[in-house]
Amino acid sequence: MKKEQKRRDFIRKFSVGGILIGGTSKGLLSQNAEEILAPKIHPSQNYSQNDQIQLAMIGCGIQGFSNARSAMSIDGIKIVAACDLYTGRLERIKEVYGKDLYTTQNYKEILAREDIDAVCISTTDHWHDHMTIEALKAGKAVYCEKPMVHRLSEGHRVIAAENQYRQALQIGSQRVSGIETAKAKELFESGVIGTLNLAEIRYDRASSNGAWQYSIPTDANQETIDWKAFIGDAPSVEFDPKRFFWWRNYQDYGTGVAGDLFVHLFSALHVITSSKGPERIYASGGLRFWNDGRDVPDITLGLYDYPATSSHPAFNVQMRVNFVDGSGGGSHVRLIGNEGVMTISSAGIKVKKSKVSTTPTYGGWDSYNTFSSKQQEEYKKWFESHYGPEKPKMIEPSDLEYKVPKGYSSHRDHWWYFIDSIRNGTQLVENGTFGLRAAGPALATNNSYFERRIIEWDPVTMKIV
Repeated sequence: MKKEQKRRDFIRKFSVGGILIGGTSKGLLSQNAEEILAPKIHPSQNYSQNDQIQLAMIGCGIQGFSNARSAMSIDGIKIVAACDLYTGRLERIKEVYGKDLYTTQNYKEILAREDIDAVCISTTDHWHDHMTIEALKAGKAVYCEKPMVHRLSEGHRVIAAENQYRQALQIGSQRVSGIETAKAKELFESGVIGTLNLAEIRYDRASSNGAWQYSIPTDANQETIDWKAFIGDAPSVEFDPKRFFWWRNYQDYGTGVAGDLFVHLFSALHVITSSKGPERIYASGGLRFWNDGRDVPDITLGLYDYPATSSHPAFNVQMRVNFVDGSGGGSHVRLIGNEGVMTISSAGIKVKKSKVSTTPTYGGWDSYNTFSSKQQEEYKKWFESHYGPEKPKMIEPSDLEYKVPKGYSSHRDHWWYFIDSIRNGTQLVENGTFGLRAAGPALATNNSYFERRIIEWDPVTMKIV
């Protein structure tokens, strides 16, 4: 009843605004509705030198620098230290953020500093759990890149450390904080697409960089890279600069397309639907094109069964990453219900309403046309005596569109919430538990792919069953 009331309130909001046109059904036209989403307002604020949050970057690769830019766009943040295993990145971060920046190849030196309030961990996946737990224990707030962990067995240890040391922990999947995700959640809860039954989700790419073939510097050697520290608890291998700079291609250090990209899609889906995750997982795919020595697939397909909960009906998900996408790549979350479809992307949201008809009818592609003329007349009389003539109805808007304003950054919003949690103790959405409920199905996708079996997952306890 509450969901139906929300849906009616939503439709009423548009009809009052003149988007619906009244009259009989014959000759009616419906207008499209378009709205520019309003970003959240984070007022500027001046902070004294003593009131700044002092941040250290652990991992200064592509995402590390992206995180630094977003963090520095927020008032009262100062980057005071950085750690990376390649000396060239330490030189670069000093060039960008000041020669006085403290730099090191040993992250433990960062954690030992009492003047550091928070750390951003943008390292290889296989270091996430170690560094996060140690940082929380050292009294630092932690922003850790997704996926939260490299192995499923590590997740609950991170959550235990978060609960024990009571520091802010945010996992870095910025879609969670995006205004498009918040609007999609509002629309979903209004019932605008009716009853959800299927989600089609993709994150495709069409370039060598998109397939993780990043630039390797000409000075990459064992003098400029701490190879032993990079290996950590991974299997010991000889120095290979490709493994260092293309680490996402290897199971020893990364989590493949599922851990890099599926986890973003699970994160957005779980916010929108208030879901804890699927209970049944099956994956397929293969290494079809990027035969560069990697040991993870470049195409991954996942099928997921979501159980019915108090916040959503049972539904299915089909998820895809294709690094060989000749159509040009792109990403979206497409929610399909019995009354319409909602497509969410970084550009905004499109809703197309098309209610599945359950009212009996006859004619068209129907067995009615195979009846004798006499039986057709009899059937027509029977049908109208039971269901009556079709009544005219108001036509709702068939297409709704919500656009993200130019220049908007969900990444900045995600960082703003993290900083607000440090300053004011506000609760974070993407904490350790949320992070594992997004990472869990992604990592279980890899289990299913490599083990060639269906994975049964408990989304409440966050464990394979």
